[in-house]
Amino acid sequence: MTKFKIKNSNSKTKVLAFGICALCLFWVLSFGICHYSFAQEDDLELSLKINSATIPLPKVLRPNIDLSGRGFNLREDWPKSLAVPEVLDLWQQDIGFGGAYRIQHDLWEMQEAAKSKELQDKLLSNYETIFKKITDSGGVVILDIFGMPAGLGKVLDKISAPRDFKAYKELIKAMIRYLSCEKKYNIWYEVWTTPDREDFFLGRRQDYLNLYRAVAEAAKELQAETKIHVPVGGPSVSWWFQSDEGNSIITPERSLIYTLIKFCFHYRLPLDFISWHGYSSDPRIERETTVYKKAAVSLVRDWLSYFHFDRATPLIIDEWNYDSGANVLAERYERSNISASYIPSRLKNMYESGLDYQFYFALEDFRNAQGAMLRNVGIFSFNAEDSKYKDSPKAIYNVFRMLSSLGNNLFTSTEKLSDEFVGVIATKSQGYLAMIIYNYVDPQAARNYILRNIATLSSAGRRALLRLIKANKLDQIIIRQTDITSLRVDKKLKSLLEKAQKLNDRAAKYALSPRNIKISIKGLNAKYIYQRYKIDSSCAFNCEFSPIEEKEAGATELYQEILALNPYSVNLIVLKEKPPEPPPAPAPAPEAAPGALQNITNVTN
Repeated sequence: MTKFKIKNSNSKTKVLAFGICALCLFWVLSFGICHYSFAQEDDLELSLKINSATIPLPKVLRPNIDLSGRGFNLREDWPKSLAVPEVLDLWQQDIGFGGAYRIQHDLWEMQEAAKSKELQDKLLSNYETIFKKITDSGGVVILDIFGMPAGLGKVLDKISAPRDFKAYKELIKAMIRYLSCEKKYNIWYEVWTTPDREDFFLGRRQDYLNLYRAVAEAAKELQAETKIHVPVGGPSVSWWFQSDEGNSIITPERSLIYTLIKFCFHYRLPLDFISWHGYSSDPRIERETTVYKKAAVSLVRDWLSYFHFDRATPLIIDEWNYDSGANVLAERYERSNISASYIPSRLKNMYESGLDYQFYFALEDFRNAQGAMLRNVGIFSFNAEDSKYKDSPKAIYNVFRMLSSLGNNLFTSTEKLSDEFVGVIATKSQGYLAMIIYNYVDPQAARNYILRNIATLSSAGRRALLRLIKANKLDQIIIRQTDITSLRVDKKLKSLLEKAQKLNDRAAKYALSPRNIKISIKGLNAKYIYQRYKIDSSCAFNCEFSPIEEKEAGATELYQEILALNPYSVNLIVLKEKPPEPPPAPAPAPEAAPGALQNITNVTN
């Protein structure tokens, strides 16, 4: 069984910047760590038994990604929303395509290319090349269908709702027939992206529902005709409780997700998966508490059950990244070790919340044709002024290589971590042990803590919190410049604010100081090769992926290591069973003495 033991202390500190939007609502998850002290009160201990219970490594912990990037391309036959072939080839070489990959398929772009049949064929062929690589590797493609071809929309805009749903359905049906029924690529079809926002979809809620119905009926008819299952899902909203009219966590039943489930039940439409976006700097956001005293995943599964869908229907975060509200962030660029350390922390929480799949967005940064940065969300960055468009992998890339190095089985534990910042993903395969240890300190920990618990407040408590925000008093409370006891608010809100103060103290302290962790591994009954890889502030671009430490380990009842975990760092520890030593070569036969051969010959004669 995997055990973590930690002892923490509180310290008063100064400000962590605390801007807050009253309409943004997020949630919390506590990792289990028990209290222990082997050196000083801030140190941690991990105890791992090799024979502890495991489960197959969940898909949500695999290095899945949206393959988008760049935003433009010098090759007119290459999809504009897809990262360049050189980066895709590098990913295939280092990580492979055996997982799940999201690809955005722009129908507007395909229709515009129809002006030249040769160009359209090349464009489709380049899409197919990626579909085939993923299918042949045993992976799955989530194909996001968006873009309204000219002539089919209500207005001449690629984000328009359809004007003729019958014609749109026939177009989609022909595409699915070719890709899934004839070519048999392993594709799930996601209907549109971010239809709750008018900058992504020009239409009302009913327009989106009719759009979904056209795709779902096309898939359903093809399945009846060919007996090939064609998965369809959505709605890929900007947040799980969002709708086209805007919404908050206080009324999640007004969400587009709830409406879509109800709509599919009424019209007997397939709903094979549900998807939404999840951009945040909060790794515990999947545990946000709702007014129903349940987190989002549990609530959505309740909705599915109520409308007679399978409760185990896959739930997917189809786009996510480290995000604090800006399109260009230093934490995703020259300080990319910060977003790198965020990734395993968020993934561990996604797994514990019960999500099935996730897709990090995206493979490449986005720039315009003049080279100006639009969004630096990519794992790779590139120089648009370089005629060769050479990409530079950020420190983030090595996290995905670490994820691809995990074993096939995940260690489970009945004890959960309680430390807010340090966590471990521990795995094994036959003769192989791999664990990722991360130290991510949320720069907005106190703010995010309040927001992900705001639904637990009474209506009076929420109004009081809003008044504090509008009066710019919340920042002062968090940094202890305002005495909470002087506030005229209820006990629940006071308790929430006090806990946020303590969390702010710890976050400020641990964002600057390393944490020591003692790792104890029991049951290594053979010799192993120990390797350690590391990501931290020492490297942001083109970081080598090779062990910084390598030695022999094991063959003892208890093996121990002590590591210093820098803030915003990730360590990968790998132990590979050492092959048995080859048996010693037999000693060579002694050479015959001079003249001995002649003597033997004489005797024989």
